[in-house]
Amino acid sequence: MSHAELDLRPVAALDDDTRGDFVVRVYQHLMAAILVFVGIEAIFLNTPVAEKVYDLVNGSGATWLIILGGFMVGQWIVANAAADLLNPSKQYAALFGSAALYALLFAPMLHHVFRVTDNGGTTVTAAALITAVAFSGLTVIGFITRKDLSFLRPIVMYGFVVALVIIVAAVAFGFSLGVWFSIAMIALSGVAILYQTQTIIRKYPAQAHVAAALGLFSSVMTMFWYVLSLLSRR
Repeated sequence: MSHAELDLRPVAALDDDTRGDFVVRVYQHLMAAILVFVGIEAIFLNTPVAEKVYDLVNGSGATWLIILGGFMVGQWIVANAAADLLNPSKQYAALFGSAALYALLFAPMLHHVFRVTDNGGTTVTAAALITAVAFSGLTVIGFITRKDLSFLRPIVMYGFVVALVIIVAAVAFGFSLGVWFSIAMIALSGVAILYQTQTIIRKYPAQAHVAAALGLFSSVMTMFWYVLSLLSRR
């Protein structure tokens, strides 16, 4: 099958059954990616992997920049792979590859929370619950609102670019980002989830459920990172 033979109309232009099936598949794949992340992270935390990564980045800005740079490159690769509507295997590899990348990125933070701080399990559970409730609420708003949320796109794009520059500068020059940066990133992730929730219906074709799930997964994981970072400061 070629791109010319695919129906690339957004699911908003299709019948109700097709739209409903598309939405179900998107959130099934989002949940699958989260479960893969949890499984890989559990392996990292129960083997020397998380501790070794923690030791590498602890006090070493250069190592953390290398890991962050590798993560960004990896995310760019998986995003392009997930957009290949003619190759479902590549799409699935991209989605679950992204879960593995996030598991590696989270490994030093979760090692610190579980092994170094007190009440690590409580903190992680609270962060996961807050993220889940926020995501659910934003999803409902994104689906039921009649307002066109496309104006949020430049906020999301430029917001994450500015955030990345600030993060790199903080790592390179050794200054703390502080509580307000975490709060700002939680808000920005919420805006991204709100925009993406509406976009998956208005912009994505029926065959792009994996790519839609990947976008949501990245925003959910970003929100979880900063909620966890905020709670870990207590």
